[in-house]
Amino acid sequence: MMLEVLKARFSEHKELHPDLDWVEVEKRLREFPDAIAVLQKMEESGGEPDAIGYDEKTGKLIFCDCAKESPSGRRSLCYDEKALQGRAKNPPSGSAEQKAKEIGVSLMTEELYRRLQSLGSFDLKTSSWIATPDDIRRLGGALFCERRYDTVFTFHNGADSYYSVRGFRGFILI
Repeated sequence: MMLEVLKARFSEHKELHPDLDWVEVEKRLREFPDAIAVLQKMEESGGEPDAIGYDEKTGKLIFCDCAKESPSGRRSLCYDEKALQGRAKNPPSGSAEQKAKEIGVSLMTEELYRRLQSLGSFDLKTSSWIATPDDIRRLGGALFCERRYDTVFTFHNGADSYYSVRGFRGFILI
């Protein structure tokens, strides 16, 4: 059962949520059973979802992919469907935005990605697409982040690019 997996992970990784109590987290999850199905899909694709705190704007609980590296079941994807359709030669199997939609999550923002990185070290060997501002996307680009040299970097690439070590991290608010 997904609740048992989440409870075990919650207990094992207290550094990700020092101010949260499992009883409150479980209560919130039980109030929103559809969220458990999303968390299950995150788990199945290698995300290892966990709670990292509350969203300051909404007061909702943030669950995001906390796997050490970009989730293994979500790599080798271009950024979005427009990029996928525009790639004539050697297209990838899909796009990060479409896969996120199928799972029921949003791509992490740069702010949320940096928040996660403040709680531990992630993407030391991989990178993750992040939500890209419309003005950058209109010009054909997309953003991704990674951690190297104990520093979090935000980079750009063509939205149609894809690499075996680049995936995406998602999140949901509950």
